[in-house]
Amino acid sequence: MAVSFTRHGRLHYLDPGACSPRVGEHVLVPTETGPEVAECIWAPQEVEGVDGLPVCLGRADPTDLHRDEANRAFVTTARVAARHAVRAVGLPMKIIGVDYLDGRQGGGRAVVVYFSAPGRVDFRELVRLLARTLDARVELRQVGARDEARLVGGIGPCGREMCCSTFLKDFEPVTVRMAKEQDLPLNPLKISGACGRLMCCLKYEHPLYEAFHAAAPSLGERVDTPDGPGAVVGYNVPSDSVVVRIAETGRRSACPRASVCPSHQAYRQMHTSGSGGAPVPVDSQP
Repeated sequence: MAVSFTRHGRLHYLDPGACSPRVGEHVLVPTETGPEVAECIWAPQEVEGVDGLPVCLGRADPTDLHRDEANRAFVTTARVAARHAVRAVGLPMKIIGVDYLDGRQGGGRAVVVYFSAPGRVDFRELVRLLARTLDARVELRQVGARDEARLVGGIGPCGREMCCSTFLKDFEPVTVRMAKEQDLPLNPLKISGACGRLMCCLKYEHPLYEAFHAAAPSLGERVDTPDGPGAVVGYNVPSDSVVVRIAETGRRSACPRASVCPSHQAYRQMHTSGSGGAPVPVDSQP
């Protein structure tokens, strides 16, 4: 099953155990700070090859729901107080999000404030001010541009909710070379996400392009096609085909990559036999 701690938030996968909640019901999820309330997004279903998932602790009762609502209200209050405190001390920082630990596991109440800033910030005075205002232990954590986008959320250039705020767990390196190999425009406005960094989705199809270019003939290479000999002038990676300009007619022809790759042509030559050198159709080979 899959749950989310916030509406339209990141999905967390659980072993339902003895619980069989329906979509929309609230359940208890084990965390490092104790059981937390989450909403069921995907109902339990049988899958294979998945082990080690945390086990759902059951449905949330009215007491759990009341505590969760109170914690959310406190988080809202803490976020507003943090923004006012930042303006009061005059620090160049932006409050991104707030987490609240209600002290059920011991250690007292604690508030974790996430912020972004152009550089290092001396926030000791801010911590003292917030601790007095919220009557709780306060911890500040600076996050980068990608983590800021994950916490804030939003809609990407594709029109869907951003990957980092939904299913993407780890940020993998993304380079301009990936955009070049996918024939994408190198305009920063076209290949950058809401965070201002290169879009994470540039890496999704990159292995497909790498495999294609490793096996396909290079641009300008002379190849034989079903329409006659010609030169490679372009690629269409999603359809696994190459664009060839036919030497005799000058027109362009889209051919499957396998039909013009050297290994396929060598296979056809190897199976050419008969008197007079007449080729034997490949389809007739066993």
